[in-house]
Amino acid sequence: MGERDERRVATVQFHPSYGYEDFVQGFRPSRTGLERRDGVLHQFARLARNDPSRDWFFIIDEINRGNLAKIFGELLMLIESDKRGPEHAIPLTYSEGPEEKFFLPKNLYFIGTMNTADRSLAMVDYALRRRFAFVTVEPAVDSPEFAGWMKKRGASEALIARIRRNVGELNAVIEKERDLGPGFRVGHSFFCPQEGDRPDELWYREVIAGEIQPLLEEYFDSGDRVRKLVADLLGD
Repeated sequence: MGERDERRVATVQFHPSYGYEDFVQGFRPSRTGLERRDGVLHQFARLARNDPSRDWFFIIDEINRGNLAKIFGELLMLIESDKRGPEHAIPLTYSEGPEEKFFLPKNLYFIGTMNTADRSLAMVDYALRRRFAFVTVEPAVDSPEFAGWMKKRGASEALIARIRRNVGELNAVIEKERDLGPGFRVGHSFFCPQEGDRPDELWYREVIAGEIQPLLEEYFDSGDRVRKLVADLLGD
């Protein structure tokens, strides 16, 4: 993007009850009955069309939590890169006639995020999958950027090295598990202190006890194994 402009970024979060009417267009109750209203994507696409010289970004958090075919509807075709522009405009489900059409501009980009470790979520529909490029966001506890960010928050070199070593060893174990694998590794977000936190020994132990240990209890059936992994995380 090259600049900070929150007006050109929209974010929604999908969930099981999220629908086409929320996303694209639908009828909503009003004082006089039912009124057709544009959804969040419809409104955002209009703004992007009016600003064709700059890129606009639509972020869908937890994209695989929703019923994608139901939410996108006929837009499954329009989000393709070669189906953008007025020449590919089509009527929507609630269009008032064949002449009322909708299209997505070429300067509108979609970014979807998903948690592949959540077993309760549906896999992304293949029809939608082929319309996106997939990028795996790796755990970054061993990255220079993470170390630098932790230093700015006040973490000691010793604590940073400890997190990198211990979490790296834990992730090596998780990655080798037949029922788990790379998608279940522990990410760096657990170890990113918030404003006002003091990233010290107490903070580290609270993260392990309150966030990592419950996660490991979901991963592993053996209590003894969880206790061993937690002890390794707390080791120097």
